[in-house]
Amino acid sequence: MDGTYTGVVDRIVDGETAVILLEEDDRVIDQLDVSVDRLPEPARTDGGVLSVTVEEGEVVSITDRPDETRARRASAREKLDRLSERLSDREE
Repeated sequence: MDGTYTGVVDRIVDGETAVILLEEDDRVIDQLDVSVDRLPEPARTDGGVLSVTVEEGEVVSITDRPDETRARRASAREKLDRLSERLSDREE
């Protein structure tokens, strides 16, 4: 599975291991576990979006994609806001 993929930090385990979900065509296709030390500093958080290059089954580079991280977080916030509005409409 060589190539460059969009990776999303799913979670940090015990402050040492980052679980990264690799995506292709907006689908999760694989999962990688890497040392948190290999992540760019700003991406060391759940939901951080990365560009991950894999060669011969090994991660050779990880690059932070802050604009994509911000866009995904904004989209998630908008969805939550819409859901909470619908719920508050039901309560009235």
